[in-house]
Amino acid sequence: MSDRRVIFAGTPEFALASLTALVDAGIVPVAILTQPDRPAGRGKRLTASPVKQYAEELGIPVLQPATLRDEAIVAELSALQPDVVIVAAYGLILPQDVLDIPRHGCLNVHASALPRWRGAAPIQAAILAGDSTTGVSLMQMTAGLDCGPVYEIRAIGIGAGETAGELHDRLAALGGELLVARLGDILAGRIEAQPQDESGASYAGKIRKQDAELLWALDADELERRVRAYNPVPGSWFNIDDKRTKCWRAQRIDGVDAPAGKVVESGHDGIVIACGSGGLSLEELQLPGKRRVTAREFAGQLDLSGRTLG
Repeated sequence: MSDRRVIFAGTPEFALASLTALVDAGIVPVAILTQPDRPAGRGKRLTASPVKQYAEELGIPVLQPATLRDEAIVAELSALQPDVVIVAAYGLILPQDVLDIPRHGCLNVHASALPRWRGAAPIQAAILAGDSTTGVSLMQMTAGLDCGPVYEIRAIGIGAGETAGELHDRLAALGGELLVARLGDILAGRIEAQPQDESGASYAGKIRKQDAELLWALDADELERRVRAYNPVPGSWFNIDDKRTKCWRAQRIDGVDAPAGKVVESGHDGIVIACGSGGLSLEELQLPGKRRVTAREFAGQLDLSGRTLG
């Protein structure tokens, strides 16, 4: 299988896990597609994606088009004569003329158990919805959004306190394993993709910073899931005197009976905020420009006793 001509398309750490799994299995792509370098960090310096950095270390040619709807890039990809294009968290839509280039089509490693949670943020969506399981799907790509037929799904459970970052790492590794395990069978025609059940389809849209706001009128269970789902990106937050304060860890507690937003505890034992139902114990917090601290440390920095948060 190492003689197969593979183009790999991916950008972040999730994609890197599939790429490294391929290379470790002796399948080195003839080219890499990844998003253009983006500003990152406090200095907003142009930074290459994790996939590009790895590709350059190995000397694999890297293509970074801003769009695939360009005749020149389509011609360049066609000239590479790929047997298959493998996509994992690439970030650009593949138009039909690109999907038609490889002899065996385009495969996608997707971080959900399709058809549940098609779209851009399936890991966060699974946590927000309170799903007990999720998985990785290996699918044949079509022009629609994550709606192509699926070769295989591998499911895993979601831990009770698991964050999106922790779940991401497990799913990324699982995706790489699944890809390497099934790629040979797919290219040899030994397994057939099965259509998705459209009645079970759900969508996970792109994340906006405002989605991560902690609104105290909501149920504490929902807020606890929100904290987990948006850790590490973009980080759940709430305002204290117009200071956007991040909450990185929290836990629901029962027996709290106070108006939503009321600080019912702030001190040596931590910080507890009343919610629409139940209370939320804030365990790890961060003021703007400061480091993350425990709730006990935070209470020493800023006294919230008796306050009601908006």
